[in-house]
Amino acid sequence: MATAATFVRERTDWAGVMTVVAAGVVAAMQVGKGLIAGPLLQSDLGLDLSALGWITSIFAIVGVVGGMTAGAFVTAAGDRRLLGIGMAMLALGSFSGAVSPAFTLLLLSRIVEGFGFLLVVVAGPAILMRLVTSDRRDLAFSLWSCFMPAGMATAMLTGPLFPDWQAIWWSNGMVALASLLSVFLVLSPQPKTARSIGSSFQTDVADTLTSPGPVLLFVLFSLFSLMSFTLSSFLPILLVERLKVSLAAVSVISAAITLVNAIGNLTAGHLLSRGFARGRLIATAAVLMGISGLWIFLAQPGETLTVGLCLLFSAIGGLIPATLISSLPLLAPRPALAPMAMGLLMQGSNLGQLVGPVAVGTAIELYGWSSGAAFIGVGALLCIFLSSTLERTLRGKAWRG
Repeated sequence: MATAATFVRERTDWAGVMTVVAAGVVAAMQVGKGLIAGPLLQSDLGLDLSALGWITSIFAIVGVVGGMTAGAFVTAAGDRRLLGIGMAMLALGSFSGAVSPAFTLLLLSRIVEGFGFLLVVVAGPAILMRLVTSDRRDLAFSLWSCFMPAGMATAMLTGPLFPDWQAIWWSNGMVALASLLSVFLVLSPQPKTARSIGSSFQTDVADTLTSPGPVLLFVLFSLFSLMSFTLSSFLPILLVERLKVSLAAVSVISAAITLVNAIGNLTAGHLLSRGFARGRLIATAAVLMGISGLWIFLAQPGETLTVGLCLLFSAIGGLIPATLISSLPLLAPRPALAPMAMGLLMQGSNLGQLVGPVAVGTAIELYGWSSGAAFIGVGALLCIFLSSTLERTLRGKAWRG
């Protein structure tokens, strides 16, 4: 009789895969709801732009600080358990936020949600690694990488349907609870595996940070996030002030631009499953992102082609995170450290998300809108340069393995 581990290797559990991806989408909705509810929070709680910035950026701060630690928890306590704890924290934070009468309490609830989000995005890939066969891994990870654009777009499209921000928080809490239930009904628990003799958190951190693969993925994800959030953070301003789009259309266009990112995610999975070189895919995406991003920031106000280029920038950009995430199992120092390496990857993503909007906003304020092109250009050039390093690292890992 085949063991559970053998069964997993023989057949991909697609029901489990979709349950994990759905949990990621629900987690991303908690990020998006903070963006779409901004005007409602302003009018109800009297928040200024700085306070609203904290509501949305606290997730990135938590991710930068706690990524590798979350990975260590996943390794020690089990991936399904940590995914469930993450979903529970999302529900608790959302419910607590809904009854918060003041900014301080709301921010504390967002911190709880931030840690829940981090556990979900680190535990999710760890579960996928044991649910899918090796020949289906690229496809599964491309589906997983859709969670962020899908969740953000869902929040943007559904947010305006609610009468107040509290209703948005209550509904998101209920959705998180439903996802939590599905996690324990559909997913099997992680088989118990003994930790390496003498292994400790410090040793695991050292092994991960001294391994070229995870560090390279961290840098590339930071650069991608910097480029991506250079545009997305100022997209509403671009649409309203430079392209003269009506406020009513901003949420729909923004959601569409966010959602097409999933096209790139799925395309990456298809290309990688057919043997397309990962480094070449990163370089191709960086070139096209660079060209379209430069045009967006350097174009004259009112140029309608800019909307199409925003769609292209987002769609092509989806190739990069899917490729990086699916490369992680190949580059982790050892299988047990894959969750910690994923945590490092998320730290890179959140670092770019945290630094990008502040740096770009300052540059635009001092030097004008066109200065944003510099961030896109430099980020794209560095990604192109590092893509060849990624290819060499993958070949070296395969040769040693």
